[in-house]
Amino acid sequence: MREYLPILLFLAVAIVLGIVLILAAVVLAVRNPDPEKVSAYECGFNAFDDARMKFDVRFYLVSILFIIFDLEIAFLFPWAVAFQDVSMAGFWSMMVFLAVLTAGFAYEWKKGALEWQ
Repeated sequence: MREYLPILLFLAVAIVLGIVLILAAVVLAVRNPDPEKVSAYECGFNAFDDARMKFDVRFYLVSILFIIFDLEIAFLFPWAVAFQDVSMAGFWSMMVFLAVLTAGFAYEWKKGALEWQ
């Protein structure tokens, strides 16, 4: 049980801190936001509008690109940490992976998915 004491202590501090921050947000939050706060920002439509309205497909394309490159980073970190152990086969497999992602990014760029009118 002694080995688990730091983990349990960390978990208890995290739970207490989470509860304190949530309660602070409930107590200190502004109840009447100004019109600028609830206005359309980057998404291009009003925040409190019909949820079933048309949505521009470019937002989905940008989110898919974000997910792709987020996964790329998630694969690159462990690969970089274990770089000395992966040998040349591991190196070239990562180069193929990056080439496929680069080709997909070039295709999206060529098709104009990143252009906004």
